[in-house]
Amino acid sequence: MEALKGIRILDFTHVQSGPTCTQLLAWFGADVIKVERPGTGDPTRGQLVDKPGADSLYFTMLNHNKRSIELNGKNPAGKEVLERLVKTCDVLVENLAPGAIDRLGFGWERVRELNPRMIMASVKGFGPGPYEACKVYENVAQCAGGAASTTGFRDNVPMVTGAQIGDSGTGLHLALGIVTALFQRERSGRGQRILAPMQDGVINLCRVKLRDQQRLAAGPLTEYSQYGQDIPFKDAVPRAANDSGGGQPGRILKCKGWETDDNAYTYFITQAAVWQRICDLIGRPEWKEHPDYATPRARLPRLDEVFGTIEEWTKTRTKFEVMEICNPLDIPVGPILSMKEIADEPSLRETGTIVEVEHPTRGPYLTVGCPVKLSDSPAKVVRSPLLGEHTEEILRDVLGYEGEALEAVWASGAVGEKPAEAAE
Repeated sequence: MEALKGIRILDFTHVQSGPTCTQLLAWFGADVIKVERPGTGDPTRGQLVDKPGADSLYFTMLNHNKRSIELNGKNPAGKEVLERLVKTCDVLVENLAPGAIDRLGFGWERVRELNPRMIMASVKGFGPGPYEACKVYENVAQCAGGAASTTGFRDNVPMVTGAQIGDSGTGLHLALGIVTALFQRERSGRGQRILAPMQDGVINLCRVKLRDQQRLAAGPLTEYSQYGQDIPFKDAVPRAANDSGGGQPGRILKCKGWETDDNAYTYFITQAAVWQRICDLIGRPEWKEHPDYATPRARLPRLDEVFGTIEEWTKTRTKFEVMEICNPLDIPVGPILSMKEIADEPSLRETGTIVEVEHPTRGPYLTVGCPVKLSDSPAKVVRSPLLGEHTEEILRDVLGYEGEALEAVWASGAVGEKPAEAAE
């Protein structure tokens, strides 16, 4: 059984952060009704297009399992449709520009008046404060949330990460908030307002760096490479390249083939519990008892030497051979997988982490599947909707429009053009 079957989501989201949230809810079985501007729809339908005449991968990979209705909420007939949708749905999700949903006439007070059980969930760039009216995109969120200042190499510019921690990360946070509010509504009978600022989401994902900011007051961060290089720390957490974020030092090391393969690398952690096995593996058995190497504290000023020696060994093995050798020894390592390797990995297809989907205009394409697996309600990935594909279905089956009332809505221009097959 689908976990969220019977829950209806009114989806006013676009681009990435909001669609990530509503797609996850749709994967879990919620009926997600995506409201799109007549004629154009979600702007990502036409962004980064790789096949002319077909929705972009940007759109399709964020809008699976949803239904699409074209709706102009500023049109009187469209506003009536929208009010009826608000009364019918359980959750309204939006990531419009600051103040846009209020200008449309569907701010929280109005929504709560129409449907006291409604949960209204919003993604915004910033929470209440001096920047709450600012528009925010992925990289802005990463910068304002502390990720960029702590990513990259110490002697170079701040870096953003390829993981979409601002957009998709905040969407995942919002989905948790929605499910939590639905659970509470079962007891209270009331809806509530949910706000997920992108800055807040990124800060949450950067919590270990906030931890390190406080540790600085007690002295240098000994697990950071610059400690072993005798480089003084300043008053803020520095960029630490590929050092581990935990108490066990780790780095990305070259593997066999690195000269021509951009991803022939492995992540290697010198976990204290397996140090003696590491010494045997790399041909340095004397380090097991040597006072300069035997303990984690003794090794801290020598991490460059330690990892340099380990790298001389990893360069003689492929990243997969390193994994095969180290895993039985409980030595934590991980291959640097390219997106091509991930796309081609059979096990990820078998688990539904990577899914091939058939689309009527673009043909088959790969997409991510649901990252959370439920034993009693496995998620099935259904292709994204065409623009306005379900308009009449929603008007008729969800809102009860029929006969002259249905024709009047079509004639108003509020819901796009009536499809030819429906007009016959």
